[in-house]
Amino acid sequence: MSTQIDKEACREAYNQVRDDNTEINWTAFKYEGSMIVPAGQGTDYEEFKSQCTDEARLFGYVRILTGDAMSKRAKFTLITWIGEKVSGLQRAKISTDKTLVKDIVQSFAKEFMISDVKELDEEYIRRELVKAGGANYDAQAE
Repeated sequence: MSTQIDKEACREAYNQVRDDNTEINWTAFKYEGSMIVPAGQGTDYEEFKSQCTDEARLFGYVRILTGDAMSKRAKFTLITWIGEKVSGLQRAKISTDKTLVKDIVQSFAKEFMISDVKELDEEYIRRELVKAGGANYDAQAE
């Protein structure tokens, strides 16, 4: 059976992360059978990381603040999480299913495919987003 996505619910979750008037800075999309659905959202990145277990495969859309003392900017990333215990067939399928998610999640600075929890480190993600963002005036202070 081909995978489908709950477009309305996923779009609503995506828009809440994008909205500057909310505190929500992440949302996750998971599989329920052959349907991709919202799997939670929140204000604490650690909460998002806790969903990334060895058995899970999910997509995360995360807002991370970057910038320097003069200018703070929100950067967005799409994270594809594939746990260590996910089967080979499910691993292969997530690559094609990602196109369904990208139909909704269209605005992000960098995309990550991660299966090692160490790579979910928030500072690592932030550094990669800064690199992807072009000019980094904060680097002059280093």
